[in-house]
Amino acid sequence: MNTYKRHRFQLGAPHLTSSPRQSGSTIASPFGYKQSQSSRYRRSSSRERHHGQPRSDPPLVPKALAALMGQALYKIRRHLLPPIARTRRVKRKHRGFGDTFYLDEVFVRINGKQHYLWRAVDQDGEVVDVYLQAKRDGAAATRFFKRLLRSHGGEPRKIVTDKLRSYGVAHRELIPETIHSTEQYENNRAEQSHEVTRVRERVMRRFKSVGQAQRFLGAHAAVSNLFNLGRHLVRAQHYRNLRESAFADWSRAVA
Repeated sequence: MNTYKRHRFQLGAPHLTSSPRQSGSTIASPFGYKQSQSSRYRRSSSRERHHGQPRSDPPLVPKALAALMGQALYKIRRHLLPPIARTRRVKRKHRGFGDTFYLDEVFVRINGKQHYLWRAVDQDGEVVDVYLQAKRDGAAATRFFKRLLRSHGGEPRKIVTDKLRSYGVAHRELIPETIHSTEQYENNRAEQSHEVTRVRERVMRRFKSVGQAQRFLGAHAAVSNLFNLGRHLVRAQHYRNLRESAFADWSRAVA
């Protein structure tokens, strides 16, 4: 008993019903190509011999279906934009940061090597910038301060850090007029901001590379700032309006 099954597109074809199997005869396909019936059954028998069960040949894709598939792939590529492009779109909608920056660094292990994640947060809890570096000396602090000033567009009124001396080197070199505070427990706002990174690091089973970590943390910070609406500071109706505006900005960013 032959258990070979034809393709579902060919079952209802009127020219394929109860025709004798003759060697060398051809079968007309609904997709416009012809194929020898004997060669078709030879391939099916070989597949039964090697795999134990028959498999149908994939049909040729018509032009209309190929066009639809191309449009779908184009939409998918547009939807799955790189995180950097989405981050830039979201950052353009940001209304600015405060005048007080809380700075801190935390170690992150990537591929067995220890790196340091530098983070700056303003007084409203919004992430100003994140930057991964291999060291935390004076040169690394200076690079982070330059990046911070470039992204912020100006000098802050006050910075709050821990007692790491690298911050003092960058402060004296770049922004000597800014107030620099190193009081105990004053930098807890930046230290608490690292908790979200630790949670995502555990979920992702550690970061795979420095570039991947930098891209993800930058995009995560931008999206977090977009939806950081200060619910405890505004009334319910005002919060709903802010939330609708944030979702509208997000829809435009990923469109």
